[in-house]
Amino acid sequence: MSTVEQYDARSCVLLRLGERRFALAAEQIAELVAPSRVFRFAHRTTEIDGVILRRGRVVPVCDVAERLTGKKLTSRRFYLVATQKRGASLDWVALPVSGECELITADLTPAGESDSPHVAAWLSHDGEVIEVLNLDALTPVPGERVSLAHSGSPEAHA
Repeated sequence: MSTVEQYDARSCVLLRLGERRFALAAEQIAELVAPSRVFRFAHRTTEIDGVILRRGRVVPVCDVAERLTGKKLTSRRFYLVATQKRGASLDWVALPVSGECELITADLTPAGESDSPHVAAWLSHDGEVIEVLNLDALTPVPGERVSLAHSGSPEAHA
């Protein structure tokens, strides 16, 4: 396999979840926002902590840290608001992150058959091998999100 076939240079955003760094393709990022009021609802979707209101949208907050690192985030420094193309719609999801985010350009190595479904690709940065995340494998499908929006009045938490 040639280098051209094996690597794909792309812009990515590095994010920190606890002690580990992960990446998302830059074209998936809508914005990085300071922690804001999270509205919590009675619901059964364990991947969703609640919702935030952003630019006239109700955006589900999905803390993926426990699935990826084995530990829940104890502090939230930012929300990384990402977009997902699901069929004809473009959904937003807010991922809590515990540290700074960084925009980089890196050569991506595609995920292999033996990699976990949440790994879209791999990149190397500052001597560290970093997983590029596949959000579709980490966040609930829109039908599960709809049940959250219709489950009653929000209880706000800071």
